[in-house]
Amino acid sequence: MTQTPSFDKPKVELHVHLDGSFKPETILYYGRKRGIPLPANTAEELKNIIGMDKPLTLPCFLAKFNYYMPVIAGCREAIKRVAYEFVEMKAKEGVAYVEVRYSPHLLANDKVEPIPWNQAKGDISPDEVVHLVNQGLQEGERDFKVKVRSILCCMRHEPNWSPEVVELCKKYRHQTVVGIDLAGDETIVGSSLFSGHLKAYEEAVKNGIHRTVHAGEVGSAEVVQEAVDRLHTERVGHGYHTVEDEALYKRLLERNMHFEVCPWSSYLTGAWNPNTEHAVVRFKRDKANYSLNTDDPLIFKSTLETDYKMTKEKMGFTEEEFKRLNINAAKSSFLPEGEKKELLNLLYKAYGIPPAAERQP
Repeated sequence: MTQTPSFDKPKVELHVHLDGSFKPETILYYGRKRGIPLPANTAEELKNIIGMDKPLTLPCFLAKFNYYMPVIAGCREAIKRVAYEFVEMKAKEGVAYVEVRYSPHLLANDKVEPIPWNQAKGDISPDEVVHLVNQGLQEGERDFKVKVRSILCCMRHEPNWSPEVVELCKKYRHQTVVGIDLAGDETIVGSSLFSGHLKAYEEAVKNGIHRTVHAGEVGSAEVVQEAVDRLHTERVGHGYHTVEDEALYKRLLERNMHFEVCPWSSYLTGAWNPNTEHAVVRFKRDKANYSLNTDDPLIFKSTLETDYKMTKEKMGFTEEEFKRLNINAAKSSFLPEGEKKELLNLLYKAYGIPPAAERQP
């Protein structure tokens, strides 16, 4: 007998990585097809090697990508397919709208320095990666009836890539791309202020490109402050450690800053100490603007239900709070105003809320 989901109404997801969402079966298929060795022969074995059951540090978590990224990177067919399958996965999870993020450079094998994952030089540039992902997402949107947009990631350890990332955001802004992100190892000291990142975000502001930044996941509240004041972010990826700086937290509450919260992820990456109150409980109590997200479901062996179940059973979240946070996610999405309104009306209807009764965020 299947269990009733914790929240069986349409959901909005704003923080999920494409390269953390591949199907193990697809990784195995391309490993065999391309002759790239993997540490397992079955999907179940692979899931257990790539996946996590207990907390690790963020750098240990990031090392997981070394196992399987070389199998998908640099292969046109694979890149398009994982994007298409991502939309199918989200349709099964009851998602009405999703923003999926990835680094074009980490899937390329040409016109990228250094070439990632020790790949041989090929002929797939970061630009073509975006084109292929867009095709996969658009075909998935058509077939699975999930609205999907994408965010392109700068990587903290490769500031030289960032100016190209913002140019790709500009080029593909009418073909799924709605924003820019800064991802990667937050423990790299001063990485928010590397000149490549600063220039990319300045260019994003100038061109009306939406901005989010991974900050305050394992880094201090100071990293969040840099993201807000120097990178002019409109949303904060994770942001748990913001609550350690009361003045900053109060300022962000007043600004209605959106926090992209990933509860199960924060447990497994060690971003949250389970002996303490999770920042999302504080966000809920303070009626902050936040969403619930999976982050990297392949590695965390999770679905969106994992995060809803965790917050419902361990943190006392109610159906009303789930409705509120999804409405806030829709309001904080990077969609143009007209499309945002359509999404909100879809949610109001599904939640039995009259559209005129716009709740205070």
